[in-house]
Amino acid sequence: MGYFWIAVAVISFIVVTYNGFTQGFDRWGGYYVFTLVAAGMYFMKKWMMARMAKHEAFLNEQQKKQDNL
Repeated sequence: MGYFWIAVAVISFIVVTYNGFTQGFDRWGGYYVFTLVAAGMYFMKKWMMARMAKHEAFLNEQQKKQDNL
């Protein structure tokens, strides 16, 4: 899913930039919001996956401590 969001960000950036040059940025400039949202979703997913991995490691460590008692 992360690759999907980065692909959407890149494609929307290219489309908006092309249309901005051909039809004017006053008309297409606002559509850069979609690029920012897609890039934000990519980085949010990346951050959440790293956070989940740390949490799983913490839970496994807690389980090992409890098993040793």
